[in-house]
Amino acid sequence: MTRPVSARAARLDQVCAAAVEVARDAITEVEPSDVGDHLQAVAEADRLVTHYFECRLSGYRGWRWAVTVTRVPRSRNVTICETVLLPGPDALLAPGWLPWQERLKPGDLGPGDLLPTSPDDERLAPGYVLSDDPAVEETAWELGLGRPRVLSREGRAEAAQRWYDGDHGPAASISMAAPAAARCGTCGFYLPLAGSLRQSFGACGNFYAPDDGRVVSADHGCGAHSETLVETSDTPVDELPTVYDDSAVEAMSVSEAGSVSVSEAVSASWAPGSTEPA
Repeated sequence: MTRPVSARAARLDQVCAAAVEVARDAITEVEPSDVGDHLQAVAEADRLVTHYFECRLSGYRGWRWAVTVTRVPRSRNVTICETVLLPGPDALLAPGWLPWQERLKPGDLGPGDLLPTSPDDERLAPGYVLSDDPAVEETAWELGLGRPRVLSREGRAEAAQRWYDGDHGPAASISMAAPAAARCGTCGFYLPLAGSLRQSFGACGNFYAPDDGRVVSADHGCGAHSETLVETSDTPVDELPTVYDDSAVEAMSVSEAGSVSVSEAVSASWAPGSTEPA
């Protein structure tokens, strides 16, 4: 009967563990002041020990110098295997690497930049494949010069959801502040899209609207709706009531001797430089 072999933990070699200063002197990449206190000695295997030292380099908080030492059997001489700078449990690390396709954000593409599309992009489908969008079917092979690829069902759904949740959907701040009746779908400046997106999206054609030239959802809205009319007064201008400003009229008593005439009292209420009473 064969007994299972259990993995035996490496025993800390005392000769290698005692070689702290030998390991410290092996760190020659930096000044001695950049190597801090000895932190620990870890057994990697038989007669193989790694010493960890504090790193005092600026910008490397939490990092540790690791120096691995060893010796041959029945020898008291310790030799250096390698030295390396490693992050500790509390080290500051850079964010994990992401492919450039996942790092791109809307607006990153500038003039002259090229953004290649993957051949297996699920948002696109070959142009010769029958589509479930009538607008694509009508233009796919126009004059025999059809587009190599067109938006797939996944591509259209992804774009529609992104537009609807963005700044041109119903939850945008300008749409929330607009009157309830001022929806894009009922606006004369609303240009519906073609195909399957027609029922939910269109382009704004109002020069004065903030979304001019942009795709908006039918339930988006703003204050530049075509049916927003300026309220006018029904009272003709020539029938407006006469307003008198009597703030400058001062009550005066006229003595029997007539020291102050009526004309002088009235003239006191006229506005300076005017030809009519104020």
